[in-house]
Amino acid sequence: MDPIPLPSYIHYELLLQLLERQTAFATSQNPQLREQVHQLISTLRKALVQQKQLEQSCQRANLPMEYRWSLNSVKLDPHDSTNGLPDSAGRLP
Repeated sequence: MDPIPLPSYIHYELLLQLLERQTAFATSQNPQLREQVHQLISTLRKALVQQKQLEQSCQRANLPMEYRWSLNSVKLDPHDSTNGLPDSAGRLP
């Protein structure tokens, strides 16, 4: 079975930092917008908890998982000298 793709935790962390540090500050003068930002932060925290619960379920079921950094899946070929890395122009092999 192929590994189950899951978002890397860094995606949650980046969004939360942006919302907490910049968006919340930018909306501090508007209580309605500030409340929406806080609700969004809460939703993201809940999503991360739910993902961790999913991971635990996968571990109990001995299902492999794979953390993804993007929607572009790159399979590394041990015989490929580029190792799936982009070239100088940013193109993937």
